[in-house]
Amino acid sequence: MRGVWHFSFTVADLDRSVAFYRDLLGFTLVHRQEQDNDYTRRLVGYPDAVLRVAQLAVPGQPRGVSTHDLELVEYVRPRGAPSDQARDPARHLPGAAHLALTVEDARAEHARLSAAGVRFVNPPEAITAGVNEGGYACYFLDPDDITLELVQPPHVL
Repeated sequence: MRGVWHFSFTVADLDRSVAFYRDLLGFTLVHRQEQDNDYTRRLVGYPDAVLRVAQLAVPGQPRGVSTHDLELVEYVRPRGAPSDQARDPARHLPGAAHLALTVEDARAEHARLSAAGVRFVNPPEAITAGVNEGGYACYFLDPDDITLELVQPPHVL
């Protein structure tokens, strides 16, 4: 392995998700594209696949081997249906994932995002054990119920 290229989430509505990650969380939109080609169909394993894709970056984050950190993918074809995951994000099940974002003040971000209608699992909790003792963390959900985390390290980065 030489590095991480990006991480990706499959979303129901690309425009809604871009607005959430860009406008509420402060990511920068790097590129958008529609993928309707044989390579993509072979890559994702669906012979009729058509995808809408947006690539976003965390501002100020050093760029590695890629121009972006997060890729959002909407399957135009085959269209996915909301699952039971929409009612219960099931963070405890194998295969579940979350993305942790560093912030300077978790309580202030919690208040700002809550006022914007973002759904939180919990308010910022004091980290009382481990290497991040003295910091704060909380889980919240994106528009597709993907779990995200705000982490305020014990010392400002």
